[in-house]
Amino acid sequence: MNLIGRLTSEPQLRYIPSTNTPTTRMIIAVNRNLSKEKKEEAQSKGHPTADFIPVTVWGKQAENAAKYLEKGNRVAIKGRITTGSYKTNEGETRYTTEVTAENIEFLMEKKKDTTDHDTGDYELGDFQSGSPQLDDGEVHF
Repeated sequence: MNLIGRLTSEPQLRYIPSTNTPTTRMIIAVNRNLSKEKKEEAQSKGHPTADFIPVTVWGKQAENAAKYLEKGNRVAIKGRITTGSYKTNEGETRYTTEVTAENIEFLMEKKKDTTDHDTGDYELGDFQSGSPQLDDGEVHF
C-alpha cells in the first residue's frame, strides 16, 4: 500500500524496553480522492475530506523519522495494514488498525524561485536507498 499525506502532529519516538528497538508513531492526513464538487459538498455538510491514518515505523527509519520529520511535513509511505486488539481495564476488547511502514520518503517543497512565486514542485528525500522517483507530481516506488 502506498500513501501520501501530511503529518498531523510531531512523530513520537520510543524504545521497546525489552529489546531497545526504536519505534515511532505518527498520524498522517491523506486527502480523499474527491471531485471539486464532491469536496465542496462534503465540506458544506461538515463531512471529512481526508482520512487520518496511524502509522508505526520501526528500527533506524523510526529514529530518522523522529529526527527529521515534523508536523505538517508531506510524506510518502509504503507499508502494510496491521490489525490488533487489546483488553481495557474494564474487560472490553478494543480493535486497532494502523499502517506499519516498510519505507518512508519525505517530500520537501522546493525553495521559492527568484520571483518569490511558489513553483509547486517537490523534491524527494529518503531514509533508505532505493528512493522512489518523482515524475509529474506522482511518486513511483
